[in-house]
Amino acid sequence: MYKRILMPTDGSNCSQQAIREGLEVAKNMGARVTFLYALENISSSFWISPESVPYGLELLEDLKRVGSEALSKAAELAQTVGVEAETKLVEARPVEAILAEAKNHDLIVMGTHGRSGLDRFMLGSVTEAVLHRSERPVLVLRCK
Repeated sequence: MYKRILMPTDGSNCSQQAIREGLEVAKNMGARVTFLYALENISSSFWISPESVPYGLELLEDLKRVGSEALSKAAELAQTVGVEAETKLVEARPVEAILAEAKNHDLIVMGTHGRSGLDRFMLGSVTEAVLHRSERPVLVLRCK
């Protein structure tokens, strides 16, 4: 049924839990997995260029390193359970990146922190936005 599964990650414990569960689904279905880390360009988050922010350029490199580490951990988990996987690090807003990549996949597997109230309002929810906007099925795993 599902042959290509997209698993976005932000490197959090919640994402790691979702990846472990998603890999079990992938293994049982004989599916391939793509791990996606979306790195939001800091110049789109600020009204000024990253060059004018102290530590701006170094921050971008540090964020790329964090993304690469998250993808490496996910790939190691996939290898451990015997699931074929590829990794992608893209510079884009997470929701848009996930929805664009999802066009090439049959299923999206994501974790949710389960925030509510002010936390949800202030922090937003990538998972919720993907769930509401995706044309593909989304398996949402709530973190413990």
